[in-house]
Amino acid sequence: MQFYLPIAEVSVNVFVLLGLGGIVGFLSGMFGVGGGFLITPLLILIGVPSGVAVATGANQVVASSISGVLAQFKRRAVDMPMGAVLTAGGLVGSTFGGWVFNLMSKLGQIDLFVQLSYVLFLGLVGGMMLIESINAMRRSDKTMVRRSHVHSWVHRMPVKMKFRTSGLYISVLPPLGVGAMVGFLSAIMGVGGGFVMVPAMIYLLGMPTKVVVGTSLLQITFVTAYTTLVHAVTHHTVDMALALLLIVGGVLGAQVGAKVGVRLKAEQLRILLSLMVLLVAGKIAYDLLATPDELFSVTVVKA
Repeated sequence: MQFYLPIAEVSVNVFVLLGLGGIVGFLSGMFGVGGGFLITPLLILIGVPSGVAVATGANQVVASSISGVLAQFKRRAVDMPMGAVLTAGGLVGSTFGGWVFNLMSKLGQIDLFVQLSYVLFLGLVGGMMLIESINAMRRSDKTMVRRSHVHSWVHRMPVKMKFRTSGLYISVLPPLGVGAMVGFLSAIMGVGGGFVMVPAMIYLLGMPTKVVVGTSLLQITFVTAYTTLVHAVTHHTVDMALALLLIVGGVLGAQVGAKVGVRLKAEQLRILLSLMVLLVAGKIAYDLLATPDELFSVTVVKA
């Protein structure tokens, strides 16, 4: 059943959009990521313009993240103070990212900029996450348990704050920096940023895995909501009809993903997430390097 999207100005199959939303929601609930790293390139793949895919993808991430974080709240697996610090940094980064997105749009390079950003960040983070997860599985359980309590340069920085749920007493500067980076990526790529947030919270901040998913989703919810507002007001690229179909599938998928996630070990979750990230990065890189079906196109330019 075809459905016309007024802002994107393309016709798409309703069941395809519901399926895409369900897949992204499932990943959100299981891994603690917003799923934007997957939904944006998939929307571009089915013919949605990059600007609309980024802005509307961020909108869908909000719904999936809310559904996922509510499931984590029930398990008391959300560190509220840490989430607040990460969100503060995320709002600053998202504002700057919106300015960069607007600049690239005016230069006419937004499509290339978005795709290159995906290849760079997804490839780097996915590779690092995969290597670390494999190494973690080779270590003894005793070593893995004590990992989060190893003191590093993060613990020696000033402006410290106690995060009781995570069992940490560290500086707020690293979480602010992580949040700002995720906010920037959210604005320019339409992602929740969980593929950066989750490994940073585990390996940089030393947070226990059991609270990482819920806390990550809490930050993603607020930052992507702000990002969506910025795109809607500044670029008018949020297609609400498209977002609604994605949200319906995403909310249902997130609940299923949350139930599946609790049955898997932390290292298994990270390996699956890293493989998914690398797969998406590889597909985008291939599309950039492959010879297009049409070597040139002719369009009518209005005076």
